[in-house]
Amino acid sequence: MKPIDRTLAAHLATAAPGTTVRLCGHVHRRRELAAVTFLVLRDRSGLAQVVIRPADGQQAPPEETPVEVIGIATLDPQAPGGVEVTSPAVTTLSEPALTPPVELWRPELAAALPTLLDHAPVAWRHPAVRARWELAAASLRGFRETLDAAGFTEVHSPKIVDSVTESGANVFEIDYFGRPAYLAQSPQFYKQQLVGVFERVYEVGPVFRAEPHDTVRHLAEYVSLDVELGFIRDHRDVLAVLRDVVAGMRREIETYAAGAVERLDLKLPVVPEEIPVIHFADALKLVGAPGDEPDLAPEHERALGAWAQEAYGSDFLAVEGYPMRKRPFYTHPWSRQARPTGDGSNSFDLLFRGLELVTGGQRLHRLTDYEAAIRGRGEEPTAYASYLQAFAHGMPPHGGFALGLERWVARLVEAANIREVTLFPRDLHRLTP
Repeated sequence: MKPIDRTLAAHLATAAPGTTVRLCGHVHRRRELAAVTFLVLRDRSGLAQVVIRPADGQQAPPEETPVEVIGIATLDPQAPGGVEVTSPAVTTLSEPALTPPVELWRPELAAALPTLLDHAPVAWRHPAVRARWELAAASLRGFRETLDAAGFTEVHSPKIVDSVTESGANVFEIDYFGRPAYLAQSPQFYKQQLVGVFERVYEVGPVFRAEPHDTVRHLAEYVSLDVELGFIRDHRDVLAVLRDVVAGMRREIETYAAGAVERLDLKLPVVPEEIPVIHFADALKLVGAPGDEPDLAPEHERALGAWAQEAYGSDFLAVEGYPMRKRPFYTHPWSRQARPTGDGSNSFDLLFRGLELVTGGQRLHRLTDYEAAIRGRGEEPTAYASYLQAFAHGMPPHGGFALGLERWVARLVEAANIREVTLFPRDLHRLTP
């Protein structure tokens, strides 16, 4: 006899009434009434209802037990999708599951965030919680597809490095065969060097920050979406690529995570054809901050986000021209003639709904400029020899950006804490699960 193909819960509605179907999933809920037991099965696609009557001689296993159900597709307007499974044969595929630490069958989880994080392997099974990472997965797909179509090459750089030369702070030191090494804070140096090889590169990977801050927006490890491209005119070319990337991420969410959007009742952002831009000095004036401030405070970002929505109807706003003293040494000084800025830089932050989402800009590309910048911070270029060799052998004008995946999803769902959208968060206090 030919084995019965598996039917996903979402496809049960397309099964012809009276045909035999085979479902596999977890017991999401069981409701035992006097004359009938309703078993709700959950698989990766959604929920399906199974009806067990005394004559079937079947038992409904405890919630979260993995099962196989073979039965008859039967029309019922009250069932999910209008079709349920009757006359079932229910086979458990593991030992009966223990009672979950949270009630996964409820529409919303009532547990506090620490409880959800402590029990993340189980809590992520909840459809509305799982939907958050479905947004992330679709975003990753859009990120890659957009850049692949634009001639980029995906690369992967080392996550164990021998120095802390990029920022010199907030790094994790490890024992590397008896000598000190560090977990990489960023693929910045490597992606720049690889512009000389592939011209356009991107990377998806973890970065590590020994953040001493216990805040709702900081993690010690997160997924960074990094991009670098060569032969640019200035940072505005980088911003144009970023705009296309964000649009691509949103597009794939609509295409591949529409169910997650519906479950979470999300309003996805509209990505404008051109992201509105404000100069850093003008941004300070707009929010009433002193003109010598080197950066924007969180309340400034929120105020600018509200202004962008009012002035442009946009969830996005790019702030350009940050002071060089607030940017890494490899940042290119301001070069756009329309606006002399003193110590300004060809860099930008992209704000999304009032929160910094992306930092990007143009880099230095001439060896002599690097040597001067390094000496300007009291160091010798010889300490950067492995990095600078690419520039000694010729590098084009280039720039790039980095986007934090978890922060992007957190803003999409307007989460109060970034840990709500992080599969297994690592922060100042949490190293498990």
